[in-house]
This record gives sequence, structure tokens and C-alpha cells, in this order.
Amino acid sequence: MSKQFDVVVIGGGPGGYIAAIRAAQLGFQVACIDEWKNAAGGPAPGGTCTNVGCIPSKALLQSSEHFDHANHHFAEHGISATGVKMDVAKMIARKDTVVKQNNDGILYLLKKNKVTFFHGRGSFVGKAEGGYTIQVAGKTEEAITAKQVIIATGSNARALPGTPFDEVNVLSNDGALRVGAVPKKLALIGSGVIGLEMGSVWRRLGADVTILEGLPTFLGAVDEQIAKEAKKAFDKQGLKIELGVKVGEIVNGKKGVTVHYTNAKGEAVKLEADKLIVSIGRVPNTIGLNTEAVGLQLDERGAVVVDADCKTNLPGVWAVGDVVRGPMLAHKAEEEGVAVAERIAGQHGHVNFNTIPWVIYTSPEIAWVGRTEQQLKAEGVAYKAGSFPFLANGRARALGDTTGMVKMLADATTDEILGVHIVGPQASELIAEAVVAMEFRASAEDIARICHAHPSLSESTKEAALAVDKRSLNF
Repeated sequence: MSKQFDVVVIGGGPGGYIAAIRAAQLGFQVACIDEWKNAAGGPAPGGTCTNVGCIPSKALLQSSEHFDHANHHFAEHGISATGVKMDVAKMIARKDTVVKQNNDGILYLLKKNKVTFFHGRGSFVGKAEGGYTIQVAGKTEEAITAKQVIIATGSNARALPGTPFDEVNVLSNDGALRVGAVPKKLALIGSGVIGLEMGSVWRRLGADVTILEGLPTFLGAVDEQIAKEAKKAFDKQGLKIELGVKVGEIVNGKKGVTVHYTNAKGEAVKLEADKLIVSIGRVPNTIGLNTEAVGLQLDERGAVVVDADCKTNLPGVWAVGDVVRGPMLAHKAEEEGVAVAERIAGQHGHVNFNTIPWVIYTSPEIAWVGRTEQQLKAEGVAYKAGSFPFLANGRARALGDTTGMVKMLADATTDEILGVHIVGPQASELIAEAVVAMEFRASAEDIARICHAHPSLSESTKEAALAVDKRSLNF
């Protein structure tokens, strides 16, 4: 007889393991199934985020930033550093250690919360008297039964048609995090988060980096003024970003990759590179889930169809994270996982899509929450805008990083904050104040009246709020 659980979560990424823990906290008997393996073949929960996404990319960004500072910025602090070298193998090994610490931390948390962990691939077998039968295919095969099922199977990198990932020359985000030596020439297709972050890592380490983007605008989802400021900084760093290109034939040879493309002027260009990173988005992962066995509805993209509460077309089956609609962000998946666990318990779980922050961990960092200026214009919303440059911030000057600004958008009538957009130092941390403010429906005046520590980067947020009313004090 199969083991019976109240809740079974398929997938141990940010949405899955968090959903499992919250369900266990609420008193349910919970199982979490995850197939990700580490180098030794053992369990490595955490999904794309922990294994080949958010966590390892931040580790490499940190290492490459230290290297960049040693080579280009230490001297201005009076620190002499000559002959600085990067041991790429050691950098990658440190990244792997950081990943394993996170994997082990998740396993510990599941155990601490009495969640039963199954290492293998979970798939539907069919409906059962107790809900649904789920097959776990790992070292051993076993079937378990669940009253409620939460699908949290994440997403996979999208490949270019006719150019499969070999993770040697043509790399997804996975291969991009395992490059063994600094390539002399690196090409990237896609100037989104992954493209910019990976491009930044290898440019800092000495690679000649070219990013090809099909869209005519840079970072179209970002506030236009912020995107322009970021582009200016990337251009200055030597990150070559070509917009409005049309990629043609890609030849993957023994010595590297040749990308044929047409540039924005209509000219044919041949780009030769040692490695090519393809970062043109991600696709929902429902491979091997055997959705047909239970009649689970998928959309034309292969995503699980859900309503506003993450309910699928099947009673007792839910889905969260990258495998459903909405932004493919780890923290969005976590919030949905918590909300679903609480809804199963009869509570009122809630996710506010309007206050989900976005971050690009380049240098300068880019972070935003709420609507952009171009969105407000398109929607016909009357607004006021205020901005403050880090150039006028004392802490930024002391840090030696005065690139960028904080920009705040508020309703012209009510003064409610509608969006906050930051490009500059520690934008990823600064954005939290804006998220809290918007969640409480604060006005720009509220932020302007709050005492901020001096000297701090957060004073720039206060000054941007003051600027909404045209009364900035330090600019």
C-alpha cells in the first residue's frame, strides 16, 4: 500500500520547498519530491535558483567584482595591488561550495519541519481514493498518495531553434556558470537578466563580450530613464550591446562559435566567439509530469493553467512559480507557495503582483517595483516624478560609486507611490523600502517625512520622495 500524505509537492525549488515547509507548519503530513542531483549523485534541492541560477550567479558576480576592484579601483584608495590574477577553477569551486551550502540548508529545513523528502522525479499515475497517486522515479521506484498536490516544477532555458545547447560552446545559464577558463571572446544572445549578469562576470575577468539583442530598445521592461542610465554605464565598462539585431545562422565548430546576424542598419555581420551564451528566456517545465494521466490543463506555452489562487482545473491540484503565469522570479514562487499552503488550510493566502520587486545584479545594480513612467503614460495616469542622483549622496561618494539614481513616481492627485526605480549601488537592498511603502499604500510625502540615517544610500530614496514635490534638499 502506498504512503498517504495530506500534501505532496512536486519540485523542491523556491516555490516547492517553501510550500512544503509552510504546509507542514500548518499541521499537514507533507512530502516533497525533487530530482536535482549534485556532482556525487546526491539530492540537491533548491531548483534552478539554487543550482544554476540566482545563487551561483551572485557568487560569480561577487568574485568577479572583487577582481575588478583590485585591478581598477584599489589604487584610488591608496592600495597598491600589482599582478592580480584570477584562478577561475578556484572561483568556480567557491561557487559550488556556496551552492552546496544552500542545498544542505534546504534539506535541513525540510527535516526540521518533518517534511518527508523523496529524491527522484515525481509524476502523476492517476486519481486515487485518497486524492492522487504520484510515482517517484529515483534510485528506487515507489508510489505515494496525496489529498492535495502542489506542482512546482519550475522552468528550463529556451534554446534557439536549430542550435541546441551542448554546454561546451553553446551554453545555457547552466553551462555559463561552469566555464573553466576566461574566454577571449564571448557572445551572448539576449540582453535580459541572465545575459547582462553573465556578460558582466566574464567581462570583468577579461573577456571581450558582445551581447546581441533582437529588440530595438534596451531593457524594455525597465523604466526608460533608468535603462538609459544603465546602458551608459555598461557602454563605459566596455560591455558591447547591439540592439535591433536579427540572428541568422549559428555555426558551432571545434574552435568556437560563429554567429551570423544582421545589425540594426541592415548590414550582415559575422561574429566569431570562443563561447556563446543563449539567454532568450525560459519555458515552463512539465516534462515527465504525465499530465495526461489526470487531465491537467496546460496552455499553448506548456504552462499549467491556474486561476488567481493558483488552482488548476483539477480539484486539490495547485501550481506555483515558473510553471504558471506571471514573472519567473524565485521570490514570486515563494510567495505563491506560502499562499497555496495557507489556502489549503482554509486561510486567505495573498500575493500582490503589483509589489513584486525586480533586480538585475550587475554593476550598477538595477531594481524596481511598481509601474514605469512609460506604463503610466500609456495608461493615461496623471503622475508626478522625482529623482535624486547618487552623485549627490555622501555615502555613495565615500563608497566611490556614484553611478545612477533613485526615481519615484506618485499619483498626481493622491500622492500614492506608483513605482520606484533605482540604478546604482546596492539597489537590490534599497528597493525593499519601496516595496514596504507600496504594500502599505504610502505616499511620497510619507517617505519624505521619515528620518533616514546619515550618511546612507537610503537618503537618496528620501530625496527622490522630496523631489516628487520639487523640494529636494541636497540637489
